[in-house]
Amino acid sequence: MATKTDRIETRVSVHERNLIDRAAALEGRSVSSFVVAAAVDRADAVITAHDTTTVPASYFDRLLAALDTPDDAPTLRRAAQRSARRPRLRA
Repeated sequence: MATKTDRIETRVSVHERNLIDRAAALEGRSVSSFVVAAAVDRADAVITAHDTTTVPASYFDRLLAALDTPDDAPTLRRAAQRSARRPRLRA
């Protein structure tokens, strides 16, 4: 376990403090441990929500169908045909 050296200080109302104290006691944790765990859980949720793109299932299905359907790619086809007509060098 990493050594904890950084501090975060905050001011809370009496009501907020009472809620935090009660919740920490119900979980059998110190207030510090409870607050850190709650803050880390919330930070993970916020970061995940920010970094995740969610699309409707119908959009995702159309995307997969488009990826599975080959495109004509006429330029690529012509390039492959030209390449096939050229003699290959042997080592």
